[in-house]
Amino acid sequence: MDIKIGLLVKNRITLQEVVSHCKKLTKKNKEQLSEMMSIDKQKGLKSLSKEKRQKLEAYQHLFYLLQTQPVYLARLIFQMPQNKSTKFMESVIFTLYNYASNPREAYLLLQLFKAALQEEIRSKVDHVHDILTGNATVIRLVVSFYRNARGQNALRQILGGPVQEVLHDKTLNIRTNPVDIYKAWINQTESQSGQKSKLPYEVSPEQALSHPEVQRRLDISIRNLLVMTDKFVSAITSSVDKIPYGMRYVAKILRTSLAEKFPMASAEEIDKIVGNLLYYRFMNPAVVAPDGFDIVDISAGVTLHPDHRRNLGSVAKVLQHAAARKAFDGENVHLCGVNRYLEDTHDKFRRFISAACCVPEPEERFNVDEYSEMVAVAKPIIYISVGELVNTHKLLLEHQDSIAPHHGDPLHELLEDLDELPTVQSLVGGTEQMLSQLSKMEISLTLTSKLGGCWSGADASPLPLVSSTKQMLVDVIQAQPGDSLLEILWTPASEHEEASHDHLLRRRALRDAQTPAKLQRNRSLAANSRLSLEEKKRKIIRNLRRLESLGLVDSAHQYQELIDELAKDIRNQRRYRQHRKGELLKLRQTLQGLNAKTLFYEEQIDYYNQYIKTCLDNLAVSNKVSGKNKKLQSLHYTAARLFEKGVLLEIEDLPLSQFRNVIFDIIPCEESGRFQVKAKFMGIDMERFQLHYQDLLQLQYEGIAVMKMFDKAKVNVNLLIFLLNKKFFKK
Repeated sequence: MDIKIGLLVKNRITLQEVVSHCKKLTKKNKEQLSEMMSIDKQKGLKSLSKEKRQKLEAYQHLFYLLQTQPVYLARLIFQMPQNKSTKFMESVIFTLYNYASNPREAYLLLQLFKAALQEEIRSKVDHVHDILTGNATVIRLVVSFYRNARGQNALRQILGGPVQEVLHDKTLNIRTNPVDIYKAWINQTESQSGQKSKLPYEVSPEQALSHPEVQRRLDISIRNLLVMTDKFVSAITSSVDKIPYGMRYVAKILRTSLAEKFPMASAEEIDKIVGNLLYYRFMNPAVVAPDGFDIVDISAGVTLHPDHRRNLGSVAKVLQHAAARKAFDGENVHLCGVNRYLEDTHDKFRRFISAACCVPEPEERFNVDEYSEMVAVAKPIIYISVGELVNTHKLLLEHQDSIAPHHGDPLHELLEDLDELPTVQSLVGGTEQMLSQLSKMEISLTLTSKLGGCWSGADASPLPLVSSTKQMLVDVIQAQPGDSLLEILWTPASEHEEASHDHLLRRRALRDAQTPAKLQRNRSLAANSRLSLEEKKRKIIRNLRRLESLGLVDSAHQYQELIDELAKDIRNQRRYRQHRKGELLKLRQTLQGLNAKTLFYEEQIDYYNQYIKTCLDNLAVSNKVSGKNKKLQSLHYTAARLFEKGVLLEIEDLPLSQFRNVIFDIIPCEESGRFQVKAKFMGIDMERFQLHYQDLLQLQYEGIAVMKMFDKAKVNVNLLIFLLNKKFFKK
């Protein structure tokens, strides 16, 4: 429908351009007019031609796949050097997810962060502490993203109070370096006495601490430092809910992923790494430089006083040591009295980390499930520069075998649809001299899926095989007990056991007969349940071999995995029933959403059809002659005249000398835009042809320059459109 309306509008614009050059269709100008009417001369990805439209749709399909299947971009990030991957992430990926501006994009961006972080831990992290020392790519990008915009406001809410207290306390003077304290003391005594001190100006920390006055001042500074640090600790640990949800979820994924890869690592070790993310990387820079993160309001051109910056730096240092449980020693041995405080504060940080990681999954947070995309009426739109689009396409082509190793992966199909890498000029037009400006030009892509409306694109699951095997196993165990599964399967059943199994089947048949048809078990399960006891055992053995080939069970363990699954099913029956109720509710809501979406589209189709009809009515000129017998004006042309104008190219099996004996009548119908074409030969009616204006525009859109009428007459589509425009539609 969009294309139909676009073609109507574009045709009117093109006609105005043509008419301004040529008023009539003549033998001399027919080639020029045909070229001007052609839609192929339009440039750019958004131009209204079939080839460009297919290219646009291919890009829309590609970026939809990248947006909704994060594994591709997660792998691509680690195929590039770190400096390039950072730039790529910031310029393309955040654009692709519209900077998480709505719940859908926020959910999908988190899925990317999750996939990328898990990929980095899997492929790049060899030791649990590598995350701390290696400046992990994903961690850096996550912190950068959530510390800006909404995250910046969160930092202001968390740290604004204690930071303001430090800045407003004019008497607060925290110095923890003995040499600095010593020099400040010397300067003070010289200023007050007016005499040069007899003490040396340059001393070591040990020499400085040998003076009681320096030790006294250090003790006061430490007391003030701990009091102020405690205020920061209280503000941070009581503000878990103010940390951006995405930041907390990434912390949760980091914690679980490290625990899975390094099962021997202690919980405290892993918590230190998570604390490094939440405090040191996310909050610490804002404590040290609150003016750089909009934590406090500072006038333009005004900077923090050096004393304030030093006080905040001292607080940040203690917080950093507490979060990492790193004692003061070595050069900082004079601060060893703080170590007890660090121990106590570290326990608070661990409780804070546990609370921060206790967040719901994104599906629950954003109310998203596998059906959400199906019922959404509005299609996602992204705005991406042409340079970014071409660069992303290029990177995917270069690394497609690494990011999609399987030949049947849908990414390969979508890249094949796009064919070779386009140039910037081919996507937006323009000249070579304008290349740098053109690459920055933004275009909008309305993302659509080529593969269907679900986010889940998983391969065929072995779940039905497992389910049917377990169901048959339950029947067999009930009728024939034994010490092990293998013993039961390989021991022939007694008559009593066969009778017990038959009784079980009869009871089930009676129960199934009372069950509504829609709620009855599926055919394969029902067919399996009717098998005899020995037939079931043979089928179970076959199924177990298939499951072992898939790596789901192990005969060496006597298929204990399946027995454990069965026990878990029996134990969790109540939970499964509740889950099924939830699934049914979700499906009913999805069905309601799909019905609403269907109704919306039906209304849209009616509206579009009405709009197109109105457009055609408005285009049509009044062709009716006044009087009682109203007749529609029609056109009469000989084939020779149409040939001269370039509209008619040839008539099969008819020599050019006979063209003057063929007359074409073009008669407008009651419905705007529809015409009946009559052919006469020597005055005798021969054939009739129904011609629709929009069909001609569609042929032009598809790049078809010549069409057939009556299966014999070849016509120039562009010039026929011009003729109809000239004679039947308004200027």
